[in-house]
Amino acid sequence: MIAIIKTFLASKNLYPKLALALGGGMLMGLTPAPVEAFPLAWIALVPLWLLLADCTLKQSVIFALIWGLAYHGLALFWITGIHPMTWLGVPWLASLAIAAFCWLFISLWGAALVIAWALGMFSLRKLKLKARSKKFLLQKGFFAPFQRVLIGVAWWCLLEAIWSSGVLWWTSLSYTQSPHNLLILQLARFSGPTTVTAAIVAVNGLIAEFIYQKVKHLRDTSPLSGREELKERAANSILAAALSLLLSSHAIGWAIYARPITQENPIKIGIVQGNIPNNIKLFTDGFQRAMQRYTSGYEALADRGVDAVLTPEGALPVFIDRLQDTPIYAAILKHKTLAWLGAYGREPDNPTALSYTNSLFTVTGQGNAVSRFDKIKLVPLGEYIPFEPIVGKFIDRLSPLEAHMIPGKTSQVFETPLGKASVGICYESAFAEHFRRQTARGGEFILTASNNAHYAKSMPAQHHAQDVMRAIENDRWAARATNTGYSGIVNPHGSTIWRSGIKTYEVHADTIYRRKTRTLYVRFGDWLLGVLIILAVLSLLGFSM
Repeated sequence: MIAIIKTFLASKNLYPKLALALGGGMLMGLTPAPVEAFPLAWIALVPLWLLLADCTLKQSVIFALIWGLAYHGLALFWITGIHPMTWLGVPWLASLAIAAFCWLFISLWGAALVIAWALGMFSLRKLKLKARSKKFLLQKGFFAPFQRVLIGVAWWCLLEAIWSSGVLWWTSLSYTQSPHNLLILQLARFSGPTTVTAAIVAVNGLIAEFIYQKVKHLRDTSPLSGREELKERAANSILAAALSLLLSSHAIGWAIYARPITQENPIKIGIVQGNIPNNIKLFTDGFQRAMQRYTSGYEALADRGVDAVLTPEGALPVFIDRLQDTPIYAAILKHKTLAWLGAYGREPDNPTALSYTNSLFTVTGQGNAVSRFDKIKLVPLGEYIPFEPIVGKFIDRLSPLEAHMIPGKTSQVFETPLGKASVGICYESAFAEHFRRQTARGGEFILTASNNAHYAKSMPAQHHAQDVMRAIENDRWAARATNTGYSGIVNPHGSTIWRSGIKTYEVHADTIYRRKTRTLYVRFGDWLLGVLIILAVLSLLGFSM
């Protein structure tokens, strides 16, 4: 096997190397739903790492682009489910072009992260030319591979932090392990997704460095000299480090996962999954179906004695100030059961403006909306228009809505009669800091409300996987209500207690528990990233290793 890899890397023909980059990216792309082959993530970055060990600047960019497009293109292929948009008045061919553009754009955006990482690793290799200067100390011999791995891990995690602070984010390497590898996901309690991503990149890097050392020092027939034996032992120690890290990280996760979960302060919660297709949701038929299903679902759950009923994002296609005109309002007054309703709100500071919020409202048994959470992370083009002064007039023609959606404030606290909740509306499930911030302010449980109606079932599965990670990071029970699936109940260990079907109407009652624990991640945020950066810089300056 080592000889085959050596042949690949030594080849002057670029095509085998491109195939190697493509294969590695495809392996990573198979880790989330629909395939969910999560173990592949621990080796999928190895091909790219090996290719970057000896290539030109141009080749670094090409290899990273191929790997990144393969990974993100496969993982995010569900975005093409927005086609057809004929129900919005968009012609079929134009709809296909829009879907293809969205898929290509978000794949390229993800690939840009990989390219940035590859350029950083290329620059690190070029620093060898300055190794004699007093500024940098590039380690030689035994420690060099470990230094490269440390810097590679820190650089990748920093890039993920930068990308996740923007408006487009979904495919952290950490999410490749959710929802199945619950042992490694427990490490997210320490420093959020960075902990899991760092472990994945480090194991890949160590395996790649082991292979590179074996290839570099391969001898066909001659016996090993004492020096070659030393190199052989050094290479084997790198592999031992990779296996040790892989096993120890899972062992730590198992120790956390094995702890019993205290079950105090219960909330019996009801979930209604309305299953209203998007192509009718905003029209008369969809409105009537939504009112009928969510009203009957609420009544059925109220009769079961639940403490509250949770509905999906935009379950009621009305403004909350018109709630009294709906049948569910009469049902709330009759049954007196608390409801968390997905609906639309007026702009808080300017109710007469032609803008609105995508919100979750707490409506008491008296019919009063006592609290609201306005969606903060809006979907570009789908919910707001980037560079609206420039392209707004053109984009408006593709939308059936006259008003514009505006984001909520990051300072929101969702107070309810049953305690504070950390809330995520649809796309926000991908942003770990969004939930950490709310939990740090007293959130005792997680509520997410989503509408995934226009995508293939791989997207709802990935969405569920994101919420599994948020439950673990914050050590909270999570209740998920979606329009078409998957709705669910997740415990603080990330175990799915219940998950709905896909494209089904469902009414479900279950119990979650309020918690006041504070993980290291909730307390201190992504502190591991800072530690990795400091160690990487110190290693370059010669103060470590």
